[in-house]
Amino acid sequence: MARVTIDLPDSFSFQTDILLYASHMNRMNHLDNALLLSVVSEARMRFFASLGYDEQDVEGIGVIVADAALQYRSEAHHGETMRVSMTATAFWERGCDLVWAMDERESGRRVAHGKTGVVFFDYAKNQAAPVPRPFAAHFGA
Repeated sequence: MARVTIDLPDSFSFQTDILLYASHMNRMNHLDNALLLSVVSEARMRFFASLGYDEQDVEGIGVIVADAALQYRSEAHHGETMRVSMTATAFWERGCDLVWAMDERESGRRVAHGKTGVVFFDYAKNQAAPVPRPFAAHFGA
C-alpha cells in the first residue's frame, strides 16, 4: 500500500496551542481521527485571524477546503495541549496549501502533520477566485 508523504517546511509562520477535551477522544481514549481535523480547523481559523482575516473574508473573498492529507505519528490524550504550527505554501493561481504540524506542547512529541489545500472563492459570483495578492505577500509568494 502506498503511504501518504507530506513535505514540511523548515519553519512555520504561525503557532497556536489547543487543549484537547474529552469530546475529542474516541472509545480507546485517544484523539479521534475525525476530530483531529476539527483541531486543525480551529488552528486554521486562528491562522487566518492572526493575519487579520476571517475564512469568509480574505481581502473580500472566502476560502474553501479542497483537500486534506495527514499522517499520524503518535497518540494524543485528553488534557494534553497540542501546539499546532501552520504556514501557507505551494501557491497556484486560485489557492495554496496550508501545511501544519501538531506536537504535544510539553514533550514536543509529534502527534500528526499534514496539509490542507484551500481554494479562494468569490461567494458573490459563486466561483473560484485568484489568490489575493496581499495574502500571498505574507508568505513571499
